[in-house]
Amino acid sequence: MNEGGLATPFRERAGRAMRDAFLQEALTIATRKFIGLRREAFDDFPEGDALRDRARAIKEATLQRLDHHLERLVASVEGRGGRVHYATTPEEARAIVLDIARRTGARMAVKSKSMATEEIHLNEALEAAGVTPVETDLGEYIIQLAHERPSHIIVPAIHKTKGQVADLFTRALKRRVEADPEVLTRVARLELREKFLQADLGITGANFAVAETGTVVLVTNEGNGRMVTSLPRVHVAIMGVEKVVPSMTDLMVFLAILARSATGQKLSVYTTLVEGPRRAGELEGPEEFHLVLLDHGRIAQIAGPLREALSCLRCGACLNVCPVYQQIGGHAYGHTYPGPIGILLTAMLQGPASVKDLAHASSLCGACVDACPVRIDIPRMLIGLRREVNERRIAS
Repeated sequence: MNEGGLATPFRERAGRAMRDAFLQEALTIATRKFIGLRREAFDDFPEGDALRDRARAIKEATLQRLDHHLERLVASVEGRGGRVHYATTPEEARAIVLDIARRTGARMAVKSKSMATEEIHLNEALEAAGVTPVETDLGEYIIQLAHERPSHIIVPAIHKTKGQVADLFTRALKRRVEADPEVLTRVARLELREKFLQADLGITGANFAVAETGTVVLVTNEGNGRMVTSLPRVHVAIMGVEKVVPSMTDLMVFLAILARSATGQKLSVYTTLVEGPRRAGELEGPEEFHLVLLDHGRIAQIAGPLREALSCLRCGACLNVCPVYQQIGGHAYGHTYPGPIGILLTAMLQGPASVKDLAHASSLCGACVDACPVRIDIPRMLIGLRREVNERRIAS
């Protein structure tokens, strides 16, 4: 499993992106829109700054006792009839999911948007095992049809114009599709509806998992998340270990700032709370629920220089305001996680050598810190990465 595009040097990838007129148009429209929506959302929210500080404090306190909160989460999930699996590496995580698919005889898996599954390259593994993965988030569905990777943490197809999406649908469905957002959404909905009914396996990520209750939380703007978690016989949720929060009270703090930071909404359209498999007497829900806790270098960074990056909520706000991302988009970074926070996450997951060029792909302007809902000091850590990369170059 590899990160697409890395055979080409970063400067060449960036230059190609800056010469792409369609990409420049798409990035300009989208980033300006999200910056404006976020600003309006927090301007009308006087409690915003205090809640951001509270969220940061909760994250830091949780990391200090992460083992305790994870143990509590495991006990809560198992107490509700779910099964918990721990994966140290992406290979282990893929093996766990494939074993579940084999045991249950799954031939199709519907997926809700999940950066964790992108991180472990799950779709390729499912296909190799004879299981058809179907992305049901509209943006993810678009890039799956295009055989591409997400270029933004929350808006996977941010790099595409509506005209490009219409052309893509026209080719894939072998009929002309109008370049109108409502038409495109309706076409995708009709194509995906039957997949929900055919699928044996539902796979999601998790925005949060509440330790005290064993609740997995999905924050979405499309109804696909609820379909993925309720219609298939088996639901598998995959999350980084840092996504745990201690209590429902703590969860409310994060929900108050996440959608505002990501899309400028007071709340997302859907906040789905999943608590294990279907119980006796219930008509909906999966027969089995599995939670996969993914480490992949996260635990090691609790005592490392990138610890603060573990507080990331994956809202994408830092990407929208970054002058580098605004010019080159996500694919030029060459890894699963793009943008300024993506550089840090890549270094955490794959080691500093993986970002020897990307560590310098930032103006260090600090706009990312201002936009981040938990005020992660990205420039400080990027400077540290640059120092480490340069020292390695001198030593070699």
